[in-house]
Amino acid sequence: MLLYNLRLSWKSLLRNPSLALLTVAAIGLGIAVATSFTAIYYLMTADPLPHKSDNIYYVRLDSWNPERPFNDEFPERPPAQVTYLDATAVVKSDIPTHTAASFHSDLFVYPEDKTQHPFEVSVRLCHSGFFPIFELPFAYGGPWDRRADEGPDRVVVIDDATNQRLFGGSDSVGQRIKLGPEYFTISGVLEPWRPVTKYYDVLNASSGSPEQAYIPFLHVRDMEIATDGNTQGWKSGDGEGFAAFLSSESTWVQLWAQIETADQKARYQTFLDAYTEQQRTLDRFQRPTNNWIQPMREWHVEEGAVPPEARSMMVISLLFLAVCSINLIGLLLGKFLARAPEVGVRRALGASRRAIFLQHIVECQLLGMLGGVVGIVLSVGALGGISTMFLDDVTLHLDATMIAIGIALALISGLVAGIYPAWRVCAVAPAIHLKTQ
Repeated sequence: MLLYNLRLSWKSLLRNPSLALLTVAAIGLGIAVATSFTAIYYLMTADPLPHKSDNIYYVRLDSWNPERPFNDEFPERPPAQVTYLDATAVVKSDIPTHTAASFHSDLFVYPEDKTQHPFEVSVRLCHSGFFPIFELPFAYGGPWDRRADEGPDRVVVIDDATNQRLFGGSDSVGQRIKLGPEYFTISGVLEPWRPVTKYYDVLNASSGSPEQAYIPFLHVRDMEIATDGNTQGWKSGDGEGFAAFLSSESTWVQLWAQIETADQKARYQTFLDAYTEQQRTLDRFQRPTNNWIQPMREWHVEEGAVPPEARSMMVISLLFLAVCSINLIGLLLGKFLARAPEVGVRRALGASRRAIFLQHIVECQLLGMLGGVVGIVLSVGALGGISTMFLDDVTLHLDATMIAIGIALALISGLVAGIYPAWRVCAVAPAIHLKTQ
């Protein structure tokens, strides 16, 4: 029966191809817009590490002003970052599988090739645990070891673009580059890598590009590298200059841990609380103990890692698709009622209302399917344009899930546009048209 209805539907489309093309184009345009912006939202909210995100935690310690909470609107929340003093102490714990403190800055690279001018790169200072926690992909070499963290050794991991610029894309492990005033030895080169969301740092331009170079965290001290990220504090440190900043109650370091089991998490929580109590004897942490080991995805939601504009555009695009579908009701109603005499004859020969209704619904779904195919093709081009112009070269694409969603939206659109016209043509009394034959 389905094949029979499909054959009738196809003949109906060929009978009036201009109207069929108009309907398919309208649905295709709506699907292209809806699928494109739904795909953007879907990709931005997707779990970046679905196989391990439940084991990645963002660590927060409440070292804030005892006279007021860090966040007046949510007084139960500790500061979003930790101080340098706390990061360097807590990161030494061997309870987590991996742990890492990190922050963002900028330094200049001075190429050995004097025909090249110095250029600025974004730099992340971090511990070696940062790389296995967030699974940065390596093309050559790998991260430094924990011993290099403690030195700190002058080692660096660079991204593919920097490696292309300095070494033509060859294996540059073991080569040296001048980063700021110092020379660093390359321990690893990353593959081309551009996540939709910078999931390891949603506080500072979560939709921005990853850093171009990574060096051991403790170089912040000997090279006096200031952060380019968010900094919030309430009490100055001892001494003067950069040393005073490091000893202050300014929070500007992000602390992460990979924890595999509930027992491991409980022991780490005990460690953090004990550290707080120990610091309290030094006239720090004067607020009630409030240390958080927060799941990565929960932290992303709290911090609003997905721009609200993405959600708004998705809703608007779905409403646009709904308007396209509703506007097609008139076209299909006119088309279906024009064949009312034919329907009347079929009814008189014994065709049921249900059969007539299904025939016209199948025709609407065929139109929806064709419009869906057109819309998905258009959305591929649209996502490519959006990637290039607005999202800093993020490669947006349609995966199997989004293609399935696009087809489902097309079928729903066809149903919304056709259900009323199909019902109306079935409701026409056959006798009216038999008398006119």
